Amino acid sequence: MKNKSLVSIDDYKKDEYVKILDLAKEFEANPVQNILAGKVVATLFFEPSTRTRLSFESAVNKLGGRVIGFSDTTSTSVSKGESLKDTIKTVANYSDLIVMRHPIEGSARYASEVSNVPIINAGDGANQHPTQTLLDLYSIRKTQGRLDNLHVFLVGDLKYGRTVHSLIISLVDFNPTFYFISPKELMIPNEYKLLLDTKGIKYSEHREFTEIIKKADIVYMTRIQRERFSDPMEYEKTKNSYVLKNHMLEGTKPNLKILHPLPRVNEINEDVDESEKAYYFTQALNGVYVRQAIMAKIFGLK
Repeated sequence: MKNKSLVSIDDYKKDEYVKILDLAKEFEANPVQNILAGKVVATLFFEPSTRTRLSFESAVNKLGGRVIGFSDTTSTSVSKGESLKDTIKTVANYSDLIVMRHPIEGSARYASEVSNVPIINAGDGANQHPTQTLLDLYSIRKTQGRLDNLHVFLVGDLKYGRTVHSLIISLVDFNPTFYFISPKELMIPNEYKLLLDTKGIKYSEHREFTEIIKKADIVYMTRIQRERFSDPMEYEKTKNSYVLKNHMLEGTKPNLKILHPLPRVNEINEDVDESEKAYYFTQALNGVYVRQAIMAKIFGLK
């Protein structure tokens, strides 16, 4: 994995997922190390972020590295019309690794092709978000004790949800049963159903999840993403499709955990926060350890 960009979750294989998760466990036990001393990590966020950007920066700081970059393109040469290629090639001169979020699908792959330092994709449009997926896998394994043979509910925006797309790809190696719950306008794209059919993975599609939730080991909630809609009326029609409330968890499995890549809007009621089945804030913390593990592997330090 040394010096290898992470653009898509399928850039890594099953055994590499497991190595990252095992290493993240080590970092959770000992998160403050000095292994990135002398390294500079650039965080280029062409799109807003809180958890991803700050958890990367926290991970770098805890490992003794330095961070440069931007979270707002209005203060950069991008606002003057600089191309993505020129931005990447320039920043690569100043850094040892680039973490990039961009609204255009395929932008991270393109960046990896023009950069002379590794690129980590922190989200490219509605395409993929591989580091989120690895922290999701870490959270699932930590709470369930395994990744194999789980009943995983994916709820909300399955059409544009890049975290959902990456999670599906990563879990096919672990024989899950998927339940896709979404409005018709936001159904899972056919390409992912074709992948599951090819791999022999069971799945079903639903409009509601009030009764079937009792089968769930993991409920992965997502927000309806206003920024992915070109038609504001379509967003207004779907934005309140699913709201998880605490009373809906009655009779569910004891091991059930609620995950969410965050930010949430109103798809998880705040009364769920006090439930022992709510795991989304700890899930966000897990992102620091997993991103430490990813960078350590890319730099060949572990």
